[in-house]
Amino acid sequence: MNYIRKKRWTGIALLLLLAVALLPNRSERVPTFAPASGDPSELLIIDAGHGGEDGGAVSLTGTPESGINLAIACNMEDILAFCGQPPLLLRRDDRSLHDSSAQSLREKKRSDLHNRVAQIEQFPEATLMSIHQNSFPNGAYHGAQVFYANESLSLPFAERTQTLLRETLDPSNQRAAKPISKDVYLMNHISCRAILVECGFLTNPEEEAKLRSSVYQCQLAVVLSGAWLQELTQM
Repeated sequence: MNYIRKKRWTGIALLLLLAVALLPNRSERVPTFAPASGDPSELLIIDAGHGGEDGGAVSLTGTPESGINLAIACNMEDILAFCGQPPLLLRRDDRSLHDSSAQSLREKKRSDLHNRVAQIEQFPEATLMSIHQNSFPNGAYHGAQVFYANESLSLPFAERTQTLLRETLDPSNQRAAKPISKDVYLMNHISCRAILVECGFLTNPEEEAKLRSSVYQCQLAVVLSGAWLQELTQM
């Protein structure tokens, strides 16, 4: 990334971080379920992956990904609300979205996914961004990667998001946006445009330390929010 672009993004990030600091406590705010413009295609749904008993991947120091996912999602909510584009968060605390009738962990996971799909399907013209963290037995792997569900709907947004992550946070990251695996239930059972962002590897020591950092979590939120705001200009 050249010097001018880096300076520009540093300035934007500082302004957004200041805006977040000046916003009221998120516990005092009522969730917004429609785009400020009234155009349903301009609504971003943010899914902080996992939650509650299902912590997802666990970092080298024992931190579950669910909390990291939620921190990034909540920071994005603050940033986008300040920019006049409040998103819809599927969860805003550390909990699963399963039905009360679900008993075992397996039943709770299944119910949670079904309920997330049902919520998303209420807004078929919206866009989903699902936030996750990666892991792999080989600790050398690192770098954020974007996956998409429906190529005709989602590929351009996925590629723009991948490019922005690389240019702003990790110029050495050569990963490309890829189609999501058929095994990922949520992404394969929704009809709207959707991307899933693996923000980094919790099994890489250096990246794990960054992902646990509130500063880096906010940087990720700034970049992902910027990707969505950029996407809105393409509509």
